[in-house]
Amino acid sequence: MSTSGGKHTRVLIVESEPELARIWQAHLQRQGCEVVVVHDQDAACVTLCEAVFHVIVLDLILPGGAALAVSDFASYRQPEARVIFVTNSNFFSDGSIFNHAPNARALLRTDGSPSDLAAIVEHYGEAG
Repeated sequence: MSTSGGKHTRVLIVESEPELARIWQAHLQRQGCEVVVVHDQDAACVTLCEAVFHVIVLDLILPGGAALAVSDFASYRQPEARVIFVTNSNFFSDGSIFNHAPNARALLRTDGSPSDLAAIVEHYGEAG
């Protein structure tokens, strides 16, 4: 999975459940992505200041309700990055997340297939 110019798609995973993050990371790396994993808002913001990402996989239910803050910070620091929200909740199932986060491109269930996540990441990674 590459972006234009032969560069690998760079993905930031912000997921509070380390095992789930590892599963996604391994799957995306097998697809050719460069993946960085962090587990909270502070680490996500520091990482967004240190490296550029094409896609951000962001747990909508981060401890402290920080997912929208991370999305807002990403839109400021890296406006080209596309955010894929993941959740185990039905809270934004009506699609309203797209009204709250202009950089949101998808909302997926955390219990979905890692290959579905990889396909969405590939689509938005290639779009950049």
